[in-house]
Amino acid sequence: MAEWAPGSARLRIAIIVEGRTEKAFKRHILEFLKVRVPGRRPKLDFFCCDGRVHKEGKLRRTVEGLLANGKSQADYVIALTDVYTGSSDFKDAADAKAKMRQWVGQKEKFFPHAAQYDFEAWLLPYWQAIQ
Repeated sequence: MAEWAPGSARLRIAIIVEGRTEKAFKRHILEFLKVRVPGRRPKLDFFCCDGRVHKEGKLRRTVEGLLANGKSQADYVIALTDVYTGSSDFKDAADAKAKMRQWVGQKEKFFPHAAQYDFEAWLLPYWQAIQ
């Protein structure tokens, strides 16, 4: 990711997630960044996919739409998926990331990420705060 320079427009990052549970983590990510990124932090926009991150052409179109010029254009797009989505689409986290990259294409501003198990497991330490 390119360095953000003070005085430049606010960096906008779109984060594609499976559903509302993952979106609940936004506040904690912002708190994490507040401690580590002094001054003006990036704007994080979460996009829920209603149960699982889109696949194939739908994921590609979603990413392209988020990166397209417009009022809410993202500078970067991150997709977060679980390996175990209720289907056998992915063997492991590396395979999930590779397939998302293949579906979207070689876009420099797209970063696929996968939780080997469930993203919700990452939320457990923050469960009291989320509730």
